[in-house]
Amino acid sequence: MSYLRAAVTGLTLVIPIPAAASDTITISDAYARFIPGGMAGAGFMVIENSGADDDRLTSVASDVAKKVELHTHKAGTDGTMQMMHVQEGLAIPAGGSHALQSGGDHVMFMGLTERPTEGESVAVTLSFEKAGEVVVHMPVDNSR
Repeated sequence: MSYLRAAVTGLTLVIPIPAAASDTITISDAYARFIPGGMAGAGFMVIENSGADDDRLTSVASDVAKKVELHTHKAGTDGTMQMMHVQEGLAIPAGGSHALQSGGDHVMFMGLTERPTEGESVAVTLSFEKAGEVVVHMPVDNSR
């Protein structure tokens, strides 16, 4: 989650603010990781749906890579975990949330057009069936 800090007569107020939001969709704890010298990266976040209807994250886009997709991990026939594109998108239940996290569902950046470094921020557009587009700025944090 991002925080707004304001100094008021010697006191510091820390007010949490969501990384991005629509009328029903809120994004929190967003960050991205990029392998130094690599051509790929991954993005993670928690998506909350405060609406009365289920929604679906259908696609993602960013100028940081030639291809940006929703991915997940599934066990292959030989028992090893394989990463694969989730073409149908990710369901975000009404009144619920969906975490994109390491080892599970995530945003995959492939064919980087630039190499973001620690402390920089990556703009990502999330497209939802009902909520429309939500832009989130994901800080690069390779330590998580």
